[in-house]
Amino acid sequence: LHLELGDKMVPFAGYSMPVQYPMGLMAEHAHTRTAAGLFDVSHMGQLLLRGAGAAAAFESLMPVDVVDLAVGKQRYGLLTTEEGTIIDDLMFVNQGQGNIFVIVNGACKAGDIAHMQEHIGKRCEIVTLPTHGLLALQGPLAVNALQRLLPGVEKLVFMTGAAFTWQGVSLFVTRSGYTGEDGFEISVPGGSAEVFARALLAQPEVKPVGLGARNSLRLEAGLCLYGQDID
Repeated sequence: LHLELGDKMVPFAGYSMPVQYPMGLMAEHAHTRTAAGLFDVSHMGQLLLRGAGAAAAFESLMPVDVVDLAVGKQRYGLLTTEEGTIIDDLMFVNQGQGNIFVIVNGACKAGDIAHMQEHIGKRCEIVTLPTHGLLALQGPLAVNALQRLLPGVEKLVFMTGAAFTWQGVSLFVTRSGYTGEDGFEISVPGGSAEVFARALLAQPEVKPVGLGARNSLRLEAGLCLYGQDID
């Protein structure tokens, strides 16, 4: 799909990633600020922590409140070493019923998962989701486009998440992102990622955006990048 859209692919974290489309980095940046940009961030690590002790176990690895996070709420956290130095930054959501959904950085995910397995693997079940795609729809008009496909998604507020169904496919959506704009991150089974991305791109507000503008947008918003601004 990226090649069909005319994207320039570059190596990143062991993946071939879209860096920019024919519209160009500055135009992609501006479009995200004024309408809605679609980012493929499927290289990110997705996992579930399951079990009655999952929240307490996860909290033992971070200087962040996990135990008291309400169902449906999302929070930003820092995964730390025993000495308190930063291994990675991440986002997590309390899905309820003992499930915590976690998204970690693509370049760090193998180490993050190994760290969790070593320190809390006996206290909760750690389920990786390596075949799931992750799409980020960002911008002031993102909600207009997404609610046509997922009615009710407009009821989510910033840093909350919920499950949705689209054409029989189970999705998990959070209202958050990495651009400083309103927006959503959508976890989708890999086999449905392309068709769902095409459905989003068919919306009049949406254009594809690559890694280049993702970086300039996050810099403009003052959002940290692990390995560059924090380590």
